[in-house]
Amino acid sequence: MSSDVRSSKSSRWPLTAYNEFVKQIVFEVVDSPEGGYEAAALGHRIYTQGDDWEDLKSMVQDAVRCHFEEADRPALIRLLFVREEALSA
Repeated sequence: MSSDVRSSKSSRWPLTAYNEFVKQIVFEVVDSPEGGYEAAALGHRIYTQGDDWEDLKSMVQDAVRCHFEEADRPALIRLLFVREEALSA
């Protein structure tokens, strides 16, 4: 899906990395093997980590402020927590 496509009726928000219509950026968040969390922006080379959820949110905001000029900075940051789990069939 390209970033110039609006959200479909079946989705609450588009899973695009950077949506020009609402100026948002999406981070995929996973549990860190060392403890805490790791976050990576979809479609951008932005990576950060935090010791706990509140620390991660602060680190993500700081990373976005550092990556983008103020005029280009997204107004909304979405954190998409991903948990991988294998189940037997």
